[in-house]
Amino acid sequence: MIAEVRDLTFSYQEREVLSGISFTLDEGQVLGVVGPNGCGKTTLIKCLDRILAPEGSVEIRGKELAQYHSDELARTVAYVPQALSIGMAMNVLEVVLMGRRPHVRWSVSDADLVMVTGMLARLGIQHLAFRKLTQVSGGERQKVMIARALVQEPALLLLDEPTSALDVRHQLEVMSLIRSVVREQNIAALMAIHDLNLAARFCDALIVLHHGRVIAAGPPGTLLAPPLIEQVYGVRAVVGTEGGLPFILPVEPVGGDDR
Repeated sequence: MIAEVRDLTFSYQEREVLSGISFTLDEGQVLGVVGPNGCGKTTLIKCLDRILAPEGSVEIRGKELAQYHSDELARTVAYVPQALSIGMAMNVLEVVLMGRRPHVRWSVSDADLVMVTGMLARLGIQHLAFRKLTQVSGGERQKVMIARALVQEPALLLLDEPTSALDVRHQLEVMSLIRSVVREQNIAALMAIHDLNLAARFCDALIVLHHGRVIAAGPPGTLLAPPLIEQVYGVRAVVGTEGGLPFILPVEPVGGDDR
């Protein structure tokens, strides 16, 4: 088991955002966190990366998150946020090399460079290696940050809306790559994701957040049924398969907006 979360609760001052969150995450598993805006997806990810300090228990590799030294945590957990906060004067190669910092003792090795250039190639951005981050598109920046996280070789990969800045083709490519790396390296990934079609296709399991609580969990194929989608999102939807692949087609909003 990679991670076990038990009764995680978090509040911003007097406002409770997450309450009683519990789940496990195994090797080789991609776990999607879905739910409407404001349900606590990003807050949950920040709790797992120790950016925020929740109540409850979070264990990674059988060790409480609070017990990790910062260097050890950096070798164990990698986080891809929605918004970039990295110095924009760096070029793409330098940014991705930052993912190797938890493993580098004195200087960057040839092996580090091979890993980084290989990951750039897998993501199709090797031609951007010496371009400044300010000179690439939003979607390309997103791929750069994903590459940085993957070369970190974490046990747990945390991604907050990893495809939000990507077009349809690159969404499929990136989600396929994440799933492949999780399988190859026998790690785990947890991602907050809005697109239910991508979640259904690429996640092994989902947890559904609603008003800061997990109201459903399980395999996408059985979980994403029209009644649940209507309850959580206030949308009537058609759910089916095409060529063996699942799809969710939103049809129309239903009821008020007080969910």
